[in-house]
Amino acid sequence: MIQNLNQIALKNFGVVHPERVQSSEPYPKESALVIHPASSRLMVYQTVESTWISSVGGMAVLSICDQENHYLHYYLDKTVQLNGDVRFALSTFQGEASVQIFSHIPPVPLGTGLDRDSQLTPKVRIDRIFTFFYQEKEQGFLFPGESHPMPELTYVDQGELHSVVDGQDLLLRQGDLVIYGPNQWHMQYADIGIAPRFVTISFDVAGVELTPLLDRKFTAPQQVANLLQSMLREQEHFDSFSSDIIVSQLSLLILYLLRESVQPTGSKVKNANVVQNENEIIRQAQQYVASHIREKLSVPMVAAQVGVSPSYLTVLFHKNLQLSPGEYIRRIKLQESKQMIRENNLNFTQIAAALQYSTVHHFSRQFKEKFGITPTEYAKSVR
Repeated sequence: MIQNLNQIALKNFGVVHPERVQSSEPYPKESALVIHPASSRLMVYQTVESTWISSVGGMAVLSICDQENHYLHYYLDKTVQLNGDVRFALSTFQGEASVQIFSHIPPVPLGTGLDRDSQLTPKVRIDRIFTFFYQEKEQGFLFPGESHPMPELTYVDQGELHSVVDGQDLLLRQGDLVIYGPNQWHMQYADIGIAPRFVTISFDVAGVELTPLLDRKFTAPQQVANLLQSMLREQEHFDSFSSDIIVSQLSLLILYLLRESVQPTGSKVKNANVVQNENEIIRQAQQYVASHIREKLSVPMVAAQVGVSPSYLTVLFHKNLQLSPGEYIRRIKLQESKQMIRENNLNFTQIAAALQYSTVHHFSRQFKEKFGITPTEYAKSVR
């Protein structure tokens, strides 16, 4: 990525001369180094002593090698004075550019060792999403297994799910996810009395190997859980932009997981404990709501169970889930009502009472607002 050239950015390599004194460079302007855009590899130089570099035509880029052997790219719109023993290269945005270089001892060419592309280009590309389902399974369900050419992600939103892949049985709990590789056989089942709800996404990905993510389960980092919730909301309110938004969010999700899989423990940011504590509070609140969904719930009640104030719980839910705890409780109750309708053991009045709705009309109205159909219409669709 090309950055702005300023004194702070260059402090370890030299100085940036103020733009108001551009005319005071200590070298003549008769000749200049012309940079051509044709070569895919750039010539790297090393300064011997103080070296002045200035753009005199076109749009030039100055690339400087730092102590970790990474190149930092700057738009050369000011005169710079590099210290001795600094490795650098020059390139262009587009077309040709002319750059003036002056020093009493010329920089030493080290060879063509640097890729010319200094722009941000994505490594991971999601080409297609084949399926994107929110699965609500009956108690003790069994999926006998399959394999297919595309990778698949499974994320458990409620309950528990056994994921058997290549003979390994992984127990996924709420907030866990797994990724199956292309043509990797997998099956899924739930224990007796457990009715899991989970997200499955099959997709095509290019530019990256998914190997670090396979044959293991992840407890989804909060930003991954947030992305999945955002993707589900986008699917609920689909418009002409939703496809691109969902694909972009899945790309970001895969990148977060890859970073999580390779990030060494020692490189965690200083506030990792704070973030982990916030995530744990949210997770405990979600689990409490899930296990007491047929009871009368309130935000103060849930907050007390996880040891925080209602206002702080509200802040955390808005920050991490983009909705209030009250709205979360309402959504989970409505999801539970769909399971109860499918079980066909209670009528709508009994379901409303079991979920602590004030009236069956209140329940029906919220169901229609959430899912776009009435409880009666939903019951007909699943029986």
